[in-house]
Amino acid sequence: MNILITGATGFIGTELCGLLSRQNHDLVVKTRHPERIKGAIRGISSLAQLNPAETFDVVINLAGEPIADKRWSIAQQQRITDSRLNTTQEIIDYFATSESKPALFISGSAIGYYGVGSTAESIDEQGTADNSFSSQLCSAWEACALQAEPMGIRTCLLRTGIVLGKNGGALSKMILPFKLGLGGKIGTGTQWMPWIHLHDMVALIAHCISDESLTGPINATAPQPVTNADFTKALGHALHRPTLLTMPAMMIELLMGQMGEELLLSGKRVLPVKIEQAGFQFRYQRLDEALADIL
Repeated sequence: MNILITGATGFIGTELCGLLSRQNHDLVVKTRHPERIKGAIRGISSLAQLNPAETFDVVINLAGEPIADKRWSIAQQQRITDSRLNTTQEIIDYFATSESKPALFISGSAIGYYGVGSTAESIDEQGTADNSFSSQLCSAWEACALQAEPMGIRTCLLRTGIVLGKNGGALSKMILPFKLGLGGKIGTGTQWMPWIHLHDMVALIAHCISDESLTGPINATAPQPVTNADFTKALGHALHRPTLLTMPAMMIELLMGQMGEELLLSGKRVLPVKIEQAGFQFRYQRLDEALADIL
């Protein structure tokens, strides 16, 4: 297939390009630094560089400012929002003017769609949004992407959890304090941490490409989410380090503000119901197995 990808040089995008290249797809990636793209993959800095006669079977949108790298000032919230909505709208505008539409549009989202809270209730793709920043961000991002559907383009929305893998992602930020014996639960530790191994993340995207029945929101999380307390124990065990310390909720709120409250002190028990019903098999269903592979 001919596949166009945005956000291809990020943590997920890099792994995805490797998988799709091994499957012999032809890839074009939109990136701020196309000169860094090597091998058979073609890099562009703008969709305007595409030949009007060029056609794509699949377009995958993974672009966006990292959501957890900086405290959420009003300006930072705007950068996070603009980086997602502007890129997605650019793709929608490209679809509108293209003579040949892709069969499939896969666009990023996140489990932040389901909002704040930490109940034990299981959440599938029918879960609802709330008025938190992360939820409103995902809702607007998805609404923008869904403009592709009236054009006859099958659209999948990836509500991604915490992606675990080597050399990047959330785990790379956690490892050092845990190795130093400074790891511990955050707040009460009862908040859920729906996670997914990077291998399963990109395999899930490939499954969305091959299974034409999949459409709409898809929870990209492993079948066995864990609480923050259980995640802490599992990571400490994998690194052979104690996890006796606790980061008080008050400290998280003081240091990180709203970002800490929504991303670290809150979390819901999100399950990948739709993708499992579509026959997708997770290689890493248990957190201990995923950590053993990565570490």
